[in-house]
Amino acid sequence: MKRIILMVVTNLFFVIVCWPKLCRMAAHPERYTKEERWKHLQFWVERACKGGRIVLEAHGQEKLPEEPFILYPNHQGMFDVLAIAGTCDHFLGVVNKKEVRNFLLLKQVFQITGSLSIDREDIRQSLQVINQVAERVKGGDNFLIFAEGTRNKDKNRPHEFKGGSFKAATKSRCPIVPVALIDSYKAFDTGSIEKMVVQVHFLEPMYYDEYKDMKTTELALEVKTRIEET
Repeated sequence: MKRIILMVVTNLFFVIVCWPKLCRMAAHPERYTKEERWKHLQFWVERACKGGRIVLEAHGQEKLPEEPFILYPNHQGMFDVLAIAGTCDHFLGVVNKKEVRNFLLLKQVFQITGSLSIDREDIRQSLQVINQVAERVKGGDNFLIFAEGTRNKDKNRPHEFKGGSFKAATKSRCPIVPVALIDSYKAFDTGSIEKMVVQVHFLEPMYYDEYKDMKTTELALEVKTRIEET
């Protein structure tokens, strides 16, 4: 919370001037191209990181496929989405849990990117979202899914990845990109405002031919293992 306050205070003039445009873009994303929306979001992330004394360190961006893909990172906290948005130059939709869809700034990020909210208590609705993601990826969109389902409290130690979240990839037959987030939890989930570094590692993609014969539970374990090794 302290770092969020620091971000707002140090960027107060910027927020006052630019907030209306962000809200207009969130309310009417169809009026803007994907490139315009994504660049604007990255500009906000850049200002937030600068004000919050956060350095984003990206690795492996050149590995991202040209064809539509799904990113599967470990989940450490609310800053994860901003860390990835700030280091990935590809437009992304986000599968988010309904509990966070109205958080300030995250709400605008989700609206601008046409993201989808999932109700973890409703299995039928969750399956519908997975099917929607698959169709969106087939149509050319990239997506971000947190396969752990919720952020964990074990810092840089990932918890179990849920096999069901990989059905979106198997249905769309798209590349899977494991993403290792390191120290992202320190941004919003500690009381410190010391200067810090968040590492984002985009790992080697797994193409459909590589995983087509794997069960989704096996696929989940493989992605988790690659992230742990990093």
